[in-house]
Amino acid sequence: MALFIINDALIKQASQHMPTAQLIFVRGMMAGLLVLAVSWRMGVLASLGVMSQRWVLTRAGIEAIASFLYLAALFQLPIANATAINLSSPLFIAVLAGLFLGERVSGQRWLAILAGFGGVLLVIQPTTDGFNVYAWLCLLATLFHAARDLVTRRIAHTTPSILITLATTLAVIFMAGSFTLIQGWQPIGWPETGLLALASIFLAGGYYAMVSGVRQGEVSLVAPFRYTGLLWALILGYLVWGDIPNALAWVGIALLIGAGLWMIAQERARDRAHT
Repeated sequence: MALFIINDALIKQASQHMPTAQLIFVRGMMAGLLVLAVSWRMGVLASLGVMSQRWVLTRAGIEAIASFLYLAALFQLPIANATAINLSSPLFIAVLAGLFLGERVSGQRWLAILAGFGGVLLVIQPTTDGFNVYAWLCLLATLFHAARDLVTRRIAHTTPSILITLATTLAVIFMAGSFTLIQGWQPIGWPETGLLALASIFLAGGYYAMVSGVRQGEVSLVAPFRYTGLLWALILGYLVWGDIPNALAWVGIALLIGAGLWMIAQERARDRAHT
């Protein structure tokens, strides 16, 4: 989540000077080269054929669509509003996990998820004038993000996570490249190139960490930890811009931390009971 937050900040800054599709394509190319190099270094390029598996391709396609929808909304919405909407994904995931994966989401876990989302709203305090058609677009992207995480669980455990990351990156590149034919292309300055290069590093790292986390942990348990992205955003805001949360925001932070710690404690208690 920390990597994704930094990526969002960099990409939003670069979006002021170039079309959306071109921006996503250039960043995707940079991230793709990085992931390819890491794949080679890990010695998994001989297994590239696994990227043609149904669930790997499905996940990559969903991620590509979600990325376009979310960034299109992010470029038009206040970042606080977009973040608030996107962090509602654990609610979607919990419902979809129960319906399609058969995971049992207890009432107590539902309360923790809702408490975490309430904390998000208290910290961000989104304004009503920021919710428009782009907010609905962002909400749709959030639904796709939830579906992506559920599909990730269907991928065989023997499939290297780095190759799932590579397939996702290639899908984004392909879709963005197609849209550049419609939106057109314009020269890129060195400042934008630098921002996109940095963003690609954080994006690739975030992709890999997210894939690994979702594959190894129960979806409805891992999902609420998305809220930690808000804590990273608060730290970044203070260090870079000197932003200090108000009283309501601190209450929200307490809810976020409390819900997260409670869920960790409950999971550990369950593990001890099983052993």
